[in-house]
Amino acid sequence: MALLSIIVPCYNEEATIETFYTHTSAVCEKLNSVEVEYLFVDDGSTDRTLELLRKLSADKPGVRFLSFSRNFGKEAAMYAGLEHAEGDLVAVMDVDLQDPPELLPEMLDIVRSGEYDCAAVRRVDRKGEPPIRSWFARQFYKLINKVSKTEIVDGARDFRLMTRQMVDAILRVGEYNRFSKGIFSWVGFRTRWVETENVERSGGESKWSFFKLLIYALDGIIAFSTAPLAVASILGLVLCVVSFIAIIFVIVRQLVWGGSAFGWPSMVCIILFLSGIQLFCIGILGQYLAKTYLEVKKRPIYILREEGEHHDETK
Repeated sequence: MALLSIIVPCYNEEATIETFYTHTSAVCEKLNSVEVEYLFVDDGSTDRTLELLRKLSADKPGVRFLSFSRNFGKEAAMYAGLEHAEGDLVAVMDVDLQDPPELLPEMLDIVRSGEYDCAAVRRVDRKGEPPIRSWFARQFYKLINKVSKTEIVDGARDFRLMTRQMVDAILRVGEYNRFSKGIFSWVGFRTRWVETENVERSGGESKWSFFKLLIYALDGIIAFSTAPLAVASILGLVLCVVSFIAIIFVIVRQLVWGGSAFGWPSMVCIILFLSGIQLFCIGILGQYLAKTYLEVKKRPIYILREEGEHHDETK
């Protein structure tokens, strides 16, 4: 019987853990010829999340948990889950039930058919999201697919079910600055997309503010494209050419009409504009340099504080 590991990152999710387990286990009981283990990853929560995971691990068979020494982020939590998962098949799900467990049987059939290595979920609408957030999300997918060779499907979620071979390939990508949506695509393998409508959280509040999502999007672009560096170089070249032409024009106008080289306010505006462009380009270089700096230091992606093993009913 195959083992399916379900990885569930958690950060301050005391309101959703029990609901998630009850709902998901009811679906998994109907899965044929597969044994299920749950691997919850506590990402340094400050509420009762860890306490509930300890209790769930002690009371329920097939439940394990990992607890970080502090908050390392969802990307680190997913990586830790993949690294500790023991299953022949591995799924990643959100604990807030925005990833419908009812899709698991279909995803399992897709992967077991042998035609695909991964069944991944994408949402076809953003019902319930603020319009401005939805607009920025759509623009992000359009932009990253234009500037990157790695295709990232619009509406793709982290909810996916993968073979052990694909999981091992993902773990070989051991970079510190992780953008899993891009990594899932970069490693290749055959993926079948399962479409679903947007689902509201079952409880609690989202930990992803607009600003955090914006930073996450910028990290994704920097991680899988060098296009911003090319844009900075092209912009600098264009401004040099424009400046040279403007200098020639000012000289010629002064020689022909005379007394026409005045206008310090406009000069100040031009200087401020060019200074802004320079700082913008330096900022782009700084982002790539900062990411390189973090990679070179070889810090661990996460640090474990506690680990809860399977509960064995025979003991």
